[in-house]
Amino acid sequence: MLEGIKAFIFDLDGTLVDSMWMWKAIDIEYLARFGWECPDDLQRTIEGMSFSETAAYFKERFRIPDSLDEIKAAWTEMSIDKYRYQVPLKPGVKEFLDYAREHGIACGIATSNGREMVDAVLGSTGIAAYFQVVTTACEVKEGKPSPDIYLKVAGDLGVEPSDCLVFEDVPAGILAGKRAGMTVCAVEDEFSEHMRDEKLYLADFGIRDYRELL
Repeated sequence: MLEGIKAFIFDLDGTLVDSMWMWKAIDIEYLARFGWECPDDLQRTIEGMSFSETAAYFKERFRIPDSLDEIKAAWTEMSIDKYRYQVPLKPGVKEFLDYAREHGIACGIATSNGREMVDAVLGSTGIAAYFQVVTTACEVKEGKPSPDIYLKVAGDLGVEPSDCLVFEDVPAGILAGKRAGMTVCAVEDEFSEHMRDEKLYLADFGIRDYRELL
């Protein structure tokens, strides 16, 4: 499965780190501040949106009086300590990144998250040095399932899309990778377990643990 691959491009939440549980808890707590219960369809609706797109969606749907910058700042404050102290790597990530380094395979991150949170979790897990490129969806025109972010990371790595292997945990991200012309691996995650069949249908293959590929 790794033959001919010149770059690995990873989503972050639910793919490299086990953090999706945290975001649902934050959504519930944040919306409660404004008297809202967290709707059942929220997580699927915002799946793949950039940090800024999600803030705009919250502001419109829930009539949040705060500015977009204030909304994003609140989420950053609520999440930063969790990212630093409560979010672990997914199974086999460190071994797989060591494999990439040993075999000269470039590595990049394509995340919908905000830069401060990305830096916090990469620093706390000790994996920042493995990545030559880290890109957030706020840096491109459209978030996932648009291919924009994956095409940008591939371009910044100097690798053709067809030579890239994408790792994603949700359908919107998988679609983004496929639309970019890349091979896509679906990563198991408890948060998206109910979407497992859809993920495997959209992706080229799937894994539960990165060590399955070694």
